[in-house]
Amino acid sequence: MRSEQEVRNAIELVLEDEVIKHLAIDFDDSLVTVIIENEGLDVSREKVLSRNIAKIVKLDSGFKGLKLSIEKKIVERESSTTKYITVTSGKGGVGKSSVSANLAVSLARLGKKVGIIDADIYGPSLPQIFGINEPTITMNEKQKIVPMSTVDGVYIISTDFLTEDDLPLMWRGPMLGRMLGHFFNDVVWDDDFDFIIVDLPPGTGDIPLDLKNFIPDAKAIVVTTPNKMASNIAIKSGMMAKHLGHDILGVVENMSYYLNPATNSEDKIFGSGGGNFVATSLETELLAEIPISQVKEGYDSGIFAIHEENGMVYLGLANKLLKKLQ
Repeated sequence: MRSEQEVRNAIELVLEDEVIKHLAIDFDDSLVTVIIENEGLDVSREKVLSRNIAKIVKLDSGFKGLKLSIEKKIVERESSTTKYITVTSGKGGVGKSSVSANLAVSLARLGKKVGIIDADIYGPSLPQIFGINEPTITMNEKQKIVPMSTVDGVYIISTDFLTEDDLPLMWRGPMLGRMLGHFFNDVVWDDDFDFIIVDLPPGTGDIPLDLKNFIPDAKAIVVTTPNKMASNIAIKSGMMAKHLGHDILGVVENMSYYLNPATNSEDKIFGSGGGNFVATSLETELLAEIPISQVKEGYDSGIFAIHEENGMVYLGLANKLLKKLQ
């Protein structure tokens, strides 16, 4: 079998305007993974290129398997007034998606046009939070995906809309970037959007790193709980945002307390101080403390009504962000 560099050199000889974005060899499984990038290939050229690369990998180099992906090159987004806000956390289970959704709705309630991208690719939950059970995907005249409008006035796109029901997404890093590319390049985000919220997966993996290619000037919100364990990990996600050049707007502490109806006291079920600890560590401010609560009885989504306590807290958070971003 040829070495990785020898395979790369051989493939580069059959390329024209294309470039190798990623090439990796699993020698144990005799498998070569190749991602080719181009401004856009016609069908005939793509077929020729696929055949040539298959010949190099299997016949000339002696490998049994080939995973080939030919992608359209990421195009720099045209300047617009749309502001991108990423919502990140260090770990799952802190209510990051709930914060993303309710913040988006609150901004819409204040008269802003808001879109939301469910980039939590392995565990998309925004459709359920918005009460979307049967998504409808439509395409415009240019065959681009039109984001779905929710009853709350927010436009949403999610991995959950593009995969088969109940089947997990089992992709490695490079393929995740391709899905992220769909969300930005193949979805119709008009220039009149005021905000697009990006609900990130927990942690510091491939998706946050790939975001730098699409929205280099995004702002970030870090979500944590009062628990010190969650707080310590949340700091890492905030540090990654800073590393990517994303300004941190502040920290949201979710599940801060339970308003006990019997005593009218704020019971600190999960401890206290986590949000302030994260904010101090990241040299930013604590934007909001969200109580533990459920939506009103009979409501079939995770969006709080504007008159509920949490609905008012989120409205205050949205107002605070608008003042910071003026």
